[in-house]
Amino acid sequence: MGLVVTEEEPSYADMASLVVWCMAVGISYISVYDHNGIFKRNNSRLMDEILKQQQELLGLDCSKYMVKFANQDKADQVLNCQSTLKVLSPEDGKADIVKAAQNFCQSVAQQQRTYTDLDVNVLDNLLSSTNGFPDPDLVLKFGPVDSTLGFLPWHIRLTEIVSLPSHLNISYEDFFSALHHYAAFYILKKKFSYSPE
Repeated sequence: MGLVVTEEEPSYADMASLVVWCMAVGISYISVYDHNGIFKRNNSRLMDEILKQQQELLGLDCSKYMVKFANQDKADQVLNCQSTLKVLSPEDGKADIVKAAQNFCQSVAQQQRTYTDLDVNVLDNLLSSTNGFPDPDLVLKFGPVDSTLGFLPWHIRLTEIVSLPSHLNISYEDFFSALHHYAAFYILKKKFSYSPE
């Protein structure tokens, strides 16, 4: 799941609630993104708020819902846990695609690869910002802007995007309703894409 904030003033407390709710419903991979990179620059503050919200919202059950903070600067800190969180900014989108293309071209120039080697899987493996992270099935986009403002353009080509007015003071009911909307879309999509042999 991707949580994309297009609003100017992101709220750490509200984003932490969303992350904890994702953990509680069993979402394994969660990406948080804002177009100004505020959450990424202050990832320790976000993590502190998530731990606080986890304790408040889940109480004694919080030990069942562990989160790994997958930050590029701390990639060596791997824990055995249920959910993995990645905090992203615009540099992880188009800039990462450009870097991947440069790396591929360099390997062709050095005759380590040929230009015919480039396919979806090769490009996926060259992208560093989401290495080991699956493409999101669902993005919840918060704010009045009808854009994801650079959130992983390569990774969301098949993603369902549900828009919500704001992440500020969001209720669990609004979050759950968005999940329900996605589930209904997914079932409908499966129904019409089924082809018996």
